[in-house]
Amino acid sequence: MSSDNQNFKEKITTYFKGVKAEWSKVSWPTKKQIGVETVIVLIVVTFFTLVVYFMDIIFKALLGLIK
Repeated sequence: MSSDNQNFKEKITTYFKGVKAEWSKVSWPTKKQIGVETVIVLIVVTFFTLVVYFMDIIFKALLGLIK
């Protein structure tokens, strides 16, 4: 049982060493880039929200004509 426990600890240690090595390779965005991309996302979400809203109004009006 001690051998299994040691093997498990070695696997965990190896895993976290790999995580640490990969973590240093990550290319983090700048604050400016985060701000710009956040604004772009908000604009796109707002645009599509308005498109769906106006489509809802149009389809509601067309269905009102059918009744």
